[in-house]
Amino acid sequence: MTADADRVAALVERVEAGELRLHELTDHTDSDTAAVVRRQVVEAESDANCEAIGDYGFPAEVAEPNIENMIGTVQVPLGVVGPVDINGAALDDERYLPLATTEGALLASVNRGCSVINTAGGATARVTKAGMTRAPVFSVTDVAEALALVEWVRDNEAALRDAAEETTNHGELQDVTPYVVGNNVYLRFQYDTKDAMGMNMVTIATKAACEVVESETAASLVALSGNLCTDKKPAAINAVEGRGRSVTADVVVPSEVVAETLETTPEAIAEINTRKNLLGSAKAGALGFNAHVANPVAAMFLATGQDEAQVVEGANAITTAEETDAGDLYMSVSLASLEVGTVGGGTKLPTQSEALDILSVGGGGDPAGSNADALAEAIAVGALAGELSLLAALGSQHLSSAHESLGR
Repeated sequence: MTADADRVAALVERVEAGELRLHELTDHTDSDTAAVVRRQVVEAESDANCEAIGDYGFPAEVAEPNIENMIGTVQVPLGVVGPVDINGAALDDERYLPLATTEGALLASVNRGCSVINTAGGATARVTKAGMTRAPVFSVTDVAEALALVEWVRDNEAALRDAAEETTNHGELQDVTPYVVGNNVYLRFQYDTKDAMGMNMVTIATKAACEVVESETAASLVALSGNLCTDKKPAAINAVEGRGRSVTADVVVPSEVVAETLETTPEAIAEINTRKNLLGSAKAGALGFNAHVANPVAAMFLATGQDEAQVVEGANAITTAEETDAGDLYMSVSLASLEVGTVGGGTKLPTQSEALDILSVGGGGDPAGSNADALAEAIAVGALAGELSLLAALGSQHLSSAHESLGR
């Protein structure tokens, strides 16, 4: 983006003189000029060349809701795999899957899995549960007062729902579950956030509900998030109860396809999955029992404007593999806490919006929530393709050779 050189120079001089701070620049000029000024200040102080960082293809103003102190963009290579046949409840069609990554061999591997899935007649995918959570923590005097709060919440959930839903046109409070730890009470609020990922929505709504709790009980709000939500951290509660969308994809691959295309057997893949993904993960104390679900999840998160930190929960998945009675391969991937949306956040940025359009899931769906469900189904099938390909590579002893030729 271009900016007036004299204007930039004058602002750089003021920043260097201490008259302006970088975050104050947008009060004095347009967003693109502010980005240029920040970039020049950073270049001068770090002796770095940020020319590529400053070469971006949309007005900086577009990104203002998504970032502060912008100096440019980081461009991550974007590719596609597929098309892959997805037999979902929200997405029942062939789709190309957009993945953004710097890891060589990843798209080739997932693409191979997609090809096998297509040969097998497609993958089935379903969202089995949906609900975004926020869990504030309250302090009480003792356990008796804690129980009194728990009982009050159970008797007054309608009042909490009214207060929470007053703050949003779309979110719906589904449930409030209390947890007591000594003189601490955690209330895990769960919402239907439709096509939005919904963290901002549920935070604002929960704050309004907390005000009702404080006004009607003896409890005091300590923190709006008490970490029982649980957001952007590995947590067993998300693996068990789910968060965002719980989604499963599965496929039955004929034994001849496993032999001819993957150069291994259903029995070998099932054994590797048990010994590696299940037993190995258990011994390691892992929460995710899978090979590399984080890879396609992260790549599709980056491509479609999801909150990349929530890959922590998105990779909270279990892969299963077994040989069927007919000698074929059954495989599934169940992602317990996939937090995705097709409206809000980074989904509005130009390139991310275009990636969602590749999937035909951009914006709000009809009915509400259907586009985010479709995105979740697509990510689950991408994860299934990645698991299938990697386990087969291990079974055929091709993993290292693939990385040697493609990983570079």
